Amino acid sequence: MKALVQDIYGTSDVLRLEDVADPVPGEGEVLVRIAAASVNAADWHIMRGEPRVARLMDRTIFGRRGPRQPIRGRDLAGRIEAVGPGVVGWKVGDEVLGEDEATLAEYAAVPAASLVRRPAGLSVEEAAALPLAAVTADLCLTAGAVRAGQRVLVVGASGGVGTFAVQLAVASGATVTGVCSTRNVELVTSLGASAVVDYTEQDFTRTGASYDVVVDLVGNRRLRDLRRVVAKGGTLVLSGGGNPGEGRILGPVGLMAKGGLFGRLLGLRVQIPLAKPDAARLGELAVMAAAGELRPVIERTFPLADAAAAIRHLEVEHARGKVVVTV
Repeated sequence: MKALVQDIYGTSDVLRLEDVADPVPGEGEVLVRIAAASVNAADWHIMRGEPRVARLMDRTIFGRRGPRQPIRGRDLAGRIEAVGPGVVGWKVGDEVLGEDEATLAEYAAVPAASLVRRPAGLSVEEAAALPLAAVTADLCLTAGAVRAGQRVLVVGASGGVGTFAVQLAVASGATVTGVCSTRNVELVTSLGASAVVDYTEQDFTRTGASYDVVVDLVGNRRLRDLRRVVAKGGTLVLSGGGNPGEGRILGPVGLMAKGGLFGRLLGLRVQIPLAKPDAARLGELAVMAAAGELRPVIERTFPLADAAAAIRHLEVEHARGKVVVTV
């Protein structure tokens, strides 16, 4: 099969489309013929091995010179082609979506427990855009205990996770302010944000406004700056972030470490949710998307042959919403 692979850490220049052996589903796994996959910040973090401290923190993902799994990709939508030993509840032909590794390929052997059924009315491109980003967004809002009537600030509102976070916070009844660049103000407003701060024109930490929940998906501000926008008794949620080539040693991990260590000293309630696959949560979000209650924002699609360009676009252009690869 064709797959997007790498041997060593580096920019998207180290990626190549290559013929590799077809995967074989093991115990509890199914073989999925992938129709679409999406790219995430996790892909370039792993591709580059950045921040470098992550290489020491998670040896299951990061090797010494390159990722332990050479095939990139995390999200998928497709059809089950074969069922491995011990799998119940799934059959050949079922349309599915989910999150695993090595999904920028024609096939993937995926734990059945990580998959959900693709609802009717949800395209494969939309389905592929959901798993990592939408689940992470929902996890962040849960960590912040977002509820109706609260004021919520989403920093990085136009990104893959941010576009879902804005919509889900609005759906919960919160009043949402997004932070993004000029070209994305209209998009974030269309997702339901009541106000948008254009960071190219205004420092969101110095507007004088404060919020019950601040969800920072960028991770490039100091903890003391973020403290100014969290209302008394409010919550700061830190999740991911960073820009390729910047903060190569610590990146957003440094902010998270400081938040965990010094948040209380600064009078902050800091939450740092651990993003991980959650099939039950994903299933609920897929139903919402199929019903038109949650809109996957897809900026561009690329064919598998140009999957390296899809990751390069995410690296360089700071894509709004999601970038999807069709197979």
